[in-house]
Amino acid sequence: MKDLISIARVGEHVGETVKIGAWVADKSGKGKLQFLQLRDGSAFFQAVVFKPTMIEKYGEEAGLAKFDEIKHLSQETSIIVTGVVKADERSKFGYELDVTDLEVVGQSSEYPITPKEHGTDFLLDHRHLWLRSKKQQAVMMVRNEIIRATYEFFNKEGHIKIDTPILQASSAEDSTELFEIDYFGQPVYLSQTGQLYLEAAAMAYGKVFNFGPVFRAEKSKTRRHLTEFWMIEQEAAFQTHEESLDIQEAYVKYIIQGVLDNCQSSLEVLERDTSLLQKYVDQPFKRVRYDEVISILQEHEKDEDTVYEHIEAGDDLGAPHEAFISNYFGVPTFVMNYPTEIKAFYMKREEGNPERVVCADLLAPEGYGEIIGGSEREVDYDVLTQVIKDWNLTAEEYDWYMDLRRFGSVPHSGFGLGLERAITFITGNEHIREAIPFPRMINRVRP
Repeated sequence: MKDLISIARVGEHVGETVKIGAWVADKSGKGKLQFLQLRDGSAFFQAVVFKPTMIEKYGEEAGLAKFDEIKHLSQETSIIVTGVVKADERSKFGYELDVTDLEVVGQSSEYPITPKEHGTDFLLDHRHLWLRSKKQQAVMMVRNEIIRATYEFFNKEGHIKIDTPILQASSAEDSTELFEIDYFGQPVYLSQTGQLYLEAAAMAYGKVFNFGPVFRAEKSKTRRHLTEFWMIEQEAAFQTHEESLDIQEAYVKYIIQGVLDNCQSSLEVLERDTSLLQKYVDQPFKRVRYDEVISILQEHEKDEDTVYEHIEAGDDLGAPHEAFISNYFGVPTFVMNYPTEIKAFYMKREEGNPERVVCADLLAPEGYGEIIGGSEREVDYDVLTQVIKDWNLTAEEYDWYMDLRRFGSVPHSGFGLGLERAITFITGNEHIREAIPFPRMINRVRP
């Protein structure tokens, strides 16, 4: 309805009579007053209903009936409310509405998510409704800001957005984590990453990025893993690994600052320590080699408060190891130059040390773990041919990828940021599934 305004814009109409389409998130009252907590998707705020106002508008009998109707509005009833916008310094939102009229649009009965506490499993099984809560709105507002800031950042840095395929013929990483699909009699896979295609695009356009869904055929048994999530990836021709790290650090600081600048109310709802976020923007990220990380972990493995298992050189880092290292340095930390055998086939071998690859994972502090993985790509045709053979990959499937090494190959590098992990870190959430709009909805299908 074109004459409705959003709650987020009521500050532009102080002293004016406005109409708002909203839902009743909660209510309370006493005597002649009813206090309605309203939401419309843009924000939450309070509307105040005064019984004499209803009587003055409708007359004694009808006014009392209207006030009684409002008094018995149930949670999530949809309404169109008319009233005068007033500044309210007592409210964190800063405004409230003195109601002059209210029309019920859609009734709501026995809404399952009440103001009481509910377990995470219950809320995830009702995700389609949980999205309406104040906390979930705050998370999604942060998510929206990160996406907005991402496009702004890469556009400013001269990148072109490329949409890479969701159905792919070959694996970029661990083939055991692929979802296989019958594509008219030919097996194809849901995308693990758009990176290989971004490499092709970088050879055409120089600097590119993408943003899209990716999939891992692993059960989401921890708060750190999802079978479906969204990835933001960057690739650039003539970009060294060190330059890539600079871009990664600048990008993460940019999105954090965007959230600090534009999502203050959401961060307040989430009770996020914004001084920590500002610290991550202001201080340089730490860069440390994998071998040094192993030494640090071994040195502290017998400390009284250590919670991680013993680790040897050559092992991959587990979640407790990542948490310890990022908290050890107190800022987002790049762990660089992992062992060759635990990283992807396309990564460049370190010069003079083929047992290590030119790569880095960015670990977020406060126990949030890896949010970015990146590397310089192997550009030597003969080396990559041998790697594909050693990894028992099908050469024909990667023939197009090898063309990038045949025809004008250049040094290039890139990275991928997991959006949900980044949201979980920036919002201070405990559970990664709270950062994606519809996880586990497929599980709602009952026999």
